Amino acid sequence: MEDIIRLNNICYSYYGRIHAVSDISLAVKKGERFAIIGTNGSGKSTLLQIMNGLIHQTSGTYHFKDLEVTENTLKNKGFLRFFRENIGYVFQDSDVQLFCPTVLDELIYGPLQLELNEGVALDRAFEVMKMLQIETLKDRPSYMLSGGEKKKVAIGSILTMNPDILLLDEPTNGLDPRTQCFLVELMLNLSDAGKTLVIATHDLSLVDELHARVALLSEEHKIEKIGDCDEILKDLDLLLKVNLIHEHIHFHGNIHHRHILSHNLSHKHEKD
Repeated sequence: MEDIIRLNNICYSYYGRIHAVSDISLAVKKGERFAIIGTNGSGKSTLLQIMNGLIHQTSGTYHFKDLEVTENTLKNKGFLRFFRENIGYVFQDSDVQLFCPTVLDELIYGPLQLELNEGVALDRAFEVMKMLQIETLKDRPSYMLSGGEKKKVAIGSILTMNPDILLLDEPTNGLDPRTQCFLVELMLNLSDAGKTLVIATHDLSLVDELHARVALLSEEHKIEKIGDCDEILKDLDLLLKVNLIHEHIHFHGNIHHRHILSHNLSHKHEKD
């Protein structure tokens, strides 16, 4: 499979002094499920924002479908349209993404910005609402939605543009178990339909369910390892090193117990 996203030696600093990512090189292949994992503050969201052209790297290069993405190339109207048609971003906080008067308006906004006619935009909106089971919400404003409903609408506002690539920042964060399961199934279905998924998360169970290829970030904002999901999730020493799991030690009399803990994975229980 061809590389659809390629980052080479990417660095980014906020205000020129707060390092967010350092010397990141990775490639995402067309049609694959790719997860960027790490602790809070490791640079996951920054990488997704660079991939979506919301911010621009301090140094290094970003190629999308073999075309370099820079602040200058995105000023070209033709390239900008090509880029926005092909890549969609779902924010971690849905309130940041939703701004239209109603759910239906949210879903047709993107297609209309791509200069599709209103009839096509409406057809796409109703098709996506049916897929996401939110038809009854079409006339509601976003402030009258639950967290799970907002997340579905945020994803729907991207799906109506039908991009090849979906960038999802902590997609299951703060959602109830039923909505989490729904979104995991949706992501798997989108993947089966040929979409490329790039997910930033610290939810190791989500990575496991999606069986994604993984780029693991360290707390120093660097790539610690890139590899298969099973290889990385089974390496407890590696996950301990990057602080995605932690070790808890306690005693029962003279018996010494060690637990490898994560709120997302089953813990390992050792007795000395």
